[in-house]
Amino acid sequence: MKYVLVIPDGCADEPQQVLEGKTPLQAAHVPHMDEVARLGTVGRTDNVPESMPSGSDVGTMSLFGYNPLTMHTGRAPLEAAAQGIELESGDWAVRCNLVTVENGRMKSFTAGQYPNDLGRQLIEVMQKAYCGDEHWKFHAGVSYRNLLLYRARGGKAPFADDTYSVPPHDITDQEIAEHLPMGSGACDLRAIMDKSVQLFAEAPANQQRRDRGELPATQVWLWGQGSRPDLVPFADRFGVRGAVITAVDLLRGIGRLIGWDVIEVEGATGYLDTNYAGKGQAAIQTLQDGHDFVVVHVEATDEASHEGEAHEKVKALEQIDAHIVGPVHEYLKGHGDYRLIVCPDHPTFLRTKTHSHGYVPFAMCGAGINHNGAETYDEVSAEATGDTMDNGYELMPRFLSR
Repeated sequence: MKYVLVIPDGCADEPQQVLEGKTPLQAAHVPHMDEVARLGTVGRTDNVPESMPSGSDVGTMSLFGYNPLTMHTGRAPLEAAAQGIELESGDWAVRCNLVTVENGRMKSFTAGQYPNDLGRQLIEVMQKAYCGDEHWKFHAGVSYRNLLLYRARGGKAPFADDTYSVPPHDITDQEIAEHLPMGSGACDLRAIMDKSVQLFAEAPANQQRRDRGELPATQVWLWGQGSRPDLVPFADRFGVRGAVITAVDLLRGIGRLIGWDVIEVEGATGYLDTNYAGKGQAAIQTLQDGHDFVVVHVEATDEASHEGEAHEKVKALEQIDAHIVGPVHEYLKGHGDYRLIVCPDHPTFLRTKTHSHGYVPFAMCGAGINHNGAETYDEVSAEATGDTMDNGYELMPRFLSR
């Protein structure tokens, strides 16, 4: 049996006036997702417990069958794992975004999709400023996404469960003053953020951006802190060998922590211009190479919501359908027993431009899965079936059950 999970990140949404009162899923031409619905089961799942902040770290952990209430420690440690960074006892990892703040407001949580080479220069500027401190260590990532580590060195970290921070993508166009870190260790995080404002003001990398009429990164934004998680390998829990295809470090990190192979795809950007076809073909090749289970994650739908672009969200869904769901399903149908599921991790509303709590639709088909009456894959048809799962982490055991 072969299994595939396709995650159109944050695709669940509300009806949109600019889409004639339809949700992006309803407005999109997604015949292959609709085929999954007609051949199998459509329902709803809640992947993010109400007591936890909504985000892909919590939502995907649920989707992969792990209860985030007991196993989630923070987003940044998962991304540290993606970079092969080992956290020791007492160490903490913190997300370190490059952002653009103007007049006290979050203008861009990506600093205009800051390029890798210039982003690395800014992280080097930060590391140089803290080179005499044995605890703080900056790590360059991809584009605006970077990491800050606190190495305890046998001591005690300043952070605790009450340390509170806000993802920058949740406060687009909002004043930042009310969303700065709070709780244990917050003064350390705020001091680093303030220091970055001074350092970035004269940084050559930002001057290059200004000279080209592009957004500079005005500071770092620190959030998503956490200590080392302890996750049981996926194969030990479910008995199948897994792999993940993604352009996002968060998903790479979760994959590595649960023992999956991480498949890299040239041109996969984690943005609207990602290589959809390359991801679809990589999924097929990974199945051919002997993996039992493949996850294909696409960030583009989530990015479109964060930018409030309804038509771009529709376009991204259509690309996922045409270049990933369609070819992968066609391959599966010709190669023995299989199961295919399409499900986002959480809703991301165009109206708010932020991750949200609530149910998301799933559609799955294949061996042993019966049709439950739905003809299309969208939020409305999912609710109409009455198939609702309040604990998202129970969906994976159901999908893999024989």
